[in-house]
Amino acid sequence: MLKYILPLILFIVMAVFLAIGLNLKPNDIPSPLLDKPAPSFTAPKLQAPQEKLSTSDLKGQVWLFNVWASWCVSCRAEHPVLNGLAQHKAVTLIGLNYKDDPAAAQGWLGSLGNPYTISIMDQDGRIGLDWGVYGVPETFVMDKKGIVRYKHTGPVTVDDVQQIFLPLIAKLQAEAP
Repeated sequence: MLKYILPLILFIVMAVFLAIGLNLKPNDIPSPLLDKPAPSFTAPKLQAPQEKLSTSDLKGQVWLFNVWASWCVSCRAEHPVLNGLAQHKAVTLIGLNYKDDPAAAQGWLGSLGNPYTISIMDQDGRIGLDWGVYGVPETFVMDKKGIVRYKHTGPVTVDDVQQIFLPLIAKLQAEAP
């Protein structure tokens, strides 16, 4: 009798863990960076590799940091949403091209549109590692002091823009520097 009950109990336990895992949203992954200064970086610009961008160049403004790659299927899904957000001109949108071939990334932006104010390259993944990137896409909201105020894991949707990003951006822009 025990040899039939034990597998049944094991199956039930595994089914419960699976159900819990399937109900978690990607945004439920906590970030140790929240309410802390952004990890600093200096990286070459995708469109002009001889030029560099650093976190200090962005102080005094609210900005989004979107981690993306041309090989990322979810990035392709969120790309029209980012293009729409860029048309609002509500915020500086910095892209981090993560572990990607620069030519492929430039071709991707050329064919799908470029929502980024600037996109920088992270071919070896070191910047992503510093930022605690689990995978692409991920998007961070930075305040004027360079503090991480929000992290979004997974593709950004139109609802996310309307319900989370735009209200948070407006609030952060209204704050004193």
